[in-house]
Amino acid sequence: MSGSVFGNNIKVSTFGESHGKALGCIIDGFPAGMELCENDIQTYLDRRKPGTSAATTSRKEDDLVEILSGVFEGRTTGTPIALMIKNTSHISSDYSEIASCYRPGHADYTFDKKFGFRDYRGGGRSSGRETAARVAAGALCIKLLSLMGVKIIAYTKSIGDIEIDYSNFDENMRLSTPTCMPDQNADKRAMELISSCREQLDSIGGVVECKITNVPAGIGEPVFDKLDALLSHAIMSIGAVKAIEIGDGIKAGKSRGSENNDQFIADENGHITKMSNHSGGILGGISDGSEIILRAHIKPTPSIARPQQTVSNLGQNIELSIRGRHDPVIVPRAVVVVESMCAITLLDLMMTNMHSKADNLIRFYS
Repeated sequence: MSGSVFGNNIKVSTFGESHGKALGCIIDGFPAGMELCENDIQTYLDRRKPGTSAATTSRKEDDLVEILSGVFEGRTTGTPIALMIKNTSHISSDYSEIASCYRPGHADYTFDKKFGFRDYRGGGRSSGRETAARVAAGALCIKLLSLMGVKIIAYTKSIGDIEIDYSNFDENMRLSTPTCMPDQNADKRAMELISSCREQLDSIGGVVECKITNVPAGIGEPVFDKLDALLSHAIMSIGAVKAIEIGDGIKAGKSRGSENNDQFIADENGHITKMSNHSGGILGGISDGSEIILRAHIKPTPSIARPQQTVSNLGQNIELSIRGRHDPVIVPRAVVVVESMCAITLLDLMMTNMHSKADNLIRFYS
């Protein structure tokens, strides 16, 4: 299987399956000298791990990370950093009934057609559990970006038709509400909706919004490696994401140029800024110095206990009710995954930008 490596200057390679012995990643090209310990990574993994609230699966995983290489005396060495997360709570027997049929909404059928074989235990490599390795890698990039003043904040914008009220926005609340909503009132209503879906043997989707601040202007390449193109690649590679918006997103297709254009203005010190931010902080595939705003639209969890029509691998029509421990909504646990993929993408492009001007190289090596 190809396609498990992401990045250019920083290459992140993930490995492992939902019900295998472990998951993990190797980060190649990460700069030497940054202080790093397992707790720096664990903080982010704890936000993603299952079994933490009524909004997640009952599967309990500690998701404890081990640093296997690339760190010496508390600092990165510049050599490949290997991280491992052991699986400790997998019950593969829950999936024996679906070994010979295809679950609606899952990658069972497409994996079978591509490889002629599939790991039916929790989805194997296509399971959402694969994202734990991404979060581990993202934690390193988030820390280095934060040392440069770049801040990445994601949260649940909506679940179903329940949307946050920005007048009630409390950034810290996203870390304490079970839905990761930064609005306590919206969180309460969303939890009622999630509970209703669970009672009806169903699930629900939603939207994660991410805001990235203090990104300098000039990050991103103007043709194929545009900042918004690579962010879209990164976010769409998250299994449950079905659409991404940047800035006004789909609203831009309904507006006029006079409405959508962000007019420039210079302050008394000659600093250039914009009067609005419909572009979401990116123009021509390059950061313009304003806040980068994106939204990831996430589908309902496909594993539901409600009876559904499907077929066996022999082509027989059958009815299926999926057993096991599954999230009634995947959105809250995807929040930190979105942050992580944004961080990996952005740091990689910022490293590329260091040699975009001859002056930068001359200044560095003089």
